[in-house]
Amino acid sequence: MKLSDGERVHFIDKKGRHYPLNLCRGKVFRFSGEAIAHDDIIGIEDGSIVIFSRGSKFVVVRPTLAEYILKMPRGAQVIYPKDIGMILMIADIYPGAKIVEAGIGSGALTMALLRVVGDKGEIISYEVREDFIKRAVENINVYHGRADNLLVRNKDIYEGIDEQGIDRVVLDLPEPWRVVTHAERSLRQGGIFLCYLPTTIQVSMVVEALKMSGTFIQIETIETLLRTWHVEENSVRPDHRMVAHTGFITVARKTGKTPEPFVIESRQGGII
Repeated sequence: MKLSDGERVHFIDKKGRHYPLNLCRGKVFRFSGEAIAHDDIIGIEDGSIVIFSRGSKFVVVRPTLAEYILKMPRGAQVIYPKDIGMILMIADIYPGAKIVEAGIGSGALTMALLRVVGDKGEIISYEVREDFIKRAVENINVYHGRADNLLVRNKDIYEGIDEQGIDRVVLDLPEPWRVVTHAERSLRQGGIFLCYLPTTIQVSMVVEALKMSGTFIQIETIETLLRTWHVEENSVRPDHRMVAHTGFITVARKTGKTPEPFVIESRQGGII
């Protein structure tokens, strides 16, 4: 597919480093004493090799969502792609789902949710900071385009959730235990609650709140560690650096209240 005016592209050098650019007719991109006209890029094929004014060669590509997230402007720390992928799976995000999320941050997770739920799904995002909303919406529009099925509420989700019959509640905020009661009321039966947290103390508090609610089962906490490998001829070994802990993902499923304690054994043989 050919690159078009207004698109986000990445230049990739010989060392694999990415340099982002929003294409705009008539402009010139300058980098390290060299230059290339945007018009020389618009209309060429994704993955083409381009030559700057002093002869340096770069590959120009339409970035993947993961690449875009790591290089996009940030108003808040983003959830990394390794965790976003796990969130989409463990929360069982599906086409047509109605999802409440908070907070929107820089829009990284929101874009992934929009991609999966599709045009028939709906994302309602709660965010108290207007500057975060502005930055996130700009990032989403650049990569995803205008999303008519995204509703952003400039509201504190700790005060309540307006929507009912929600399929999933996905939280990236400091005190998700304050949302458990609201989620209990707004989630449909069988719906899923998920939160992303950096510390064990926060995880302990939200798990306790989920257990105390009496309506959530299959409560589980995981973290995702990512280690790349160096593969070159006879040298095959783990890279010296890896993306280790970034956050904990805690998930639970809403069920109906039972008159007596209802215990399910976990896959590890413990009690959920």
